[in-house]
Amino acid sequence: MLLLVRHGEATANVRGVLLGRTDVPLTERGRAQAEALRPYVASAATVVTSPLARAVATAEALGLAAPLELDARWIELDYGEHEGAAPGDLPEDLWRRWQADAAYRPAGGESLEDVGARVRSACEELFAPAGAARHGDVVVVSHVSPIKAAVAWALGAADTVAWRMHLSTGSLTTVGWGRGGALLQAFNVVP
Repeated sequence: MLLLVRHGEATANVRGVLLGRTDVPLTERGRAQAEALRPYVASAATVVTSPLARAVATAEALGLAAPLELDARWIELDYGEHEGAAPGDLPEDLWRRWQADAAYRPAGGESLEDVGARVRSACEELFAPAGAARHGDVVVVSHVSPIKAAVAWALGAADTVAWRMHLSTGSLTTVGWGRGGALLQAFNVVP
């Protein structure tokens, strides 16, 4: 089972800004959100996390015995020139373009296709027959865009499906090891 945990609330989440690669800490609420997920992920034999501080702190707060494995493929989308902007401050035509075109890349940033490609690589590695047998249940602590990309991969959907999902901080999404491939079992579970 792939147990995808979105990091707990971080300081920039409270401000409601686009938070990509900026390294910010969890809030007290974010730490409590992570701790609330402990019983849901207790079966995990492997813990993989984005290298960003908010993800690492969430992984540590889960209190699992397995050592943390950092994997940069699970890092958040790079918003480039839009990093730190409030979504409402961006022009409406930019949002329409971004939602329609998975290849749209803000200056200095990356596209949804870029995120989708690196996350698919990570998922395929975990879901390879040797990977699934070796790993057992795997917790991946990540961010909104990579988790949505993993869901798109599991469903065989286009990267733009990310715009049609809401994913809360401190939430759990699960993907099973199905015979025919990945099987989405739960999405955006908040304890």
